[in-house]
Amino acid sequence: MAAPRDYPGDSHQDRPASEISTKRPREQSQLDFEIDFLGRILERDPYYVDALRAQAGNLAAKGQFARALQLDRRLVRLTPDHPIAWYNLACGYAILGMTDPAFMALQRSLELGYGLFRWMRRDPDLKAIRRDDRFARLLRRFEKRG
Repeated sequence: MAAPRDYPGDSHQDRPASEISTKRPREQSQLDFEIDFLGRILERDPYYVDALRAQAGNLAAKGQFARALQLDRRLVRLTPDHPIAWYNLACGYAILGMTDPAFMALQRSLELGYGLFRWMRRDPDLKAIRRDDRFARLLRRFEKRG
């Protein structure tokens, strides 16, 4: 009897190791796919709000914060009364170290009714502004209103 041969797809080298080891590359390729796909949609319709929201989130997840910020700015122009759009803009500014614009956007978000105060106190995106005295004052001012 001949020794078993390794055919393509049969060897242990050709098999995926485990779900854990392949999960991260799959997520990354999915993210890249979505960024490309939504980018094409936005080339055709730069005012498609749902696509803008998804694309801004994808770019931020990819670490492309400056590009995400551009989309967040467009979103607040298109949906000026949407508190989450302003909150996301504040996060983008904070991540990029743009403290004053971050506070202005956060205040606008709160004025429009954003009220997840517990989340704001631990949101990693706001880490850069959380130690600033304005942060605590702003949250206290709006918590009293709610």
